[in-house]
Amino acid sequence: MIKLCIAGATGRMGSTLVREALEKGFQIVGAIAAPGEPSLGKTLRELGIGNLDLTVVDPTEIEKAVRNADVYVSFTSPKAELTNLPVVANAGKRIVMGTTGFTDEELNRLKEIVSKRVPAVFSSNFSLGINFMLKMLKTLKMLPKEYDVSIVEAHHVGKKDAPSGTALSMARLLSEVRGYGKTVHGREGISPRKPEEIEVLAVRGGGIPGIHRVIAAGPYDMITIEHTAFSRSVFAQGALYAAEWVMKQTKPGVYSMEDVLEV
Repeated sequence: MIKLCIAGATGRMGSTLVREALEKGFQIVGAIAAPGEPSLGKTLRELGIGNLDLTVVDPTEIEKAVRNADVYVSFTSPKAELTNLPVVANAGKRIVMGTTGFTDEELNRLKEIVSKRVPAVFSSNFSLGINFMLKMLKTLKMLPKEYDVSIVEAHHVGKKDAPSGTALSMARLLSEVRGYGKTVHGREGISPRKPEEIEVLAVRGGGIPGIHRVIAAGPYDMITIEHTAFSRSVFAQGALYAAEWVMKQTKPGVYSMEDVLEV
């Protein structure tokens, strides 16, 4: 039985992860929430998140929270993980991180710290379907230069970072295979598209779990590749799959879902 410590355990994603983990036979031994959260000091049972008398603690108690864990799973904020992950890595605990919104410098700093200490999986999206879509996007390399590629993503109104980490991953991949050198995040007024640009547009509204659409538009036709998440459970499913995989790794390093799925 794999033992998990979940950071962001009372948030939208974290609470879904707790429920899915318990249903699939994982053991939750640590639950962390942000400072000031009303859930602090209460048990998961009291909060209605899981049938478990585990008290939710703040990050100042992270060493205690991860002490008996095999894997630390995080869906929080960049600010939180810039502090938390070095502590977890120094404790020798494996990591699965789905937190997004880091700058390149911040993410590289974390990778440097973690990769020398423990096996970890960092991903902007743990959906198995999204990772299959990323594989599909590589084939757009074969389209003639007349095809312009754009990305549109939509998420719930509470999502803080925009564009999504997944959309940015798609943009990096497509820029590499299509030769784009500039990313544009919207247009207003007179703003014709230039050949070197890729468009990445973000929509925020309601309770949308996640939609990512890639449009490849040519002079006479258009190709659309889209992934729609029906529930946050799809991300929890992938994170738990990654947790099982990372438990089998003996070599420290930061891995991706591509490594996990061996695609």
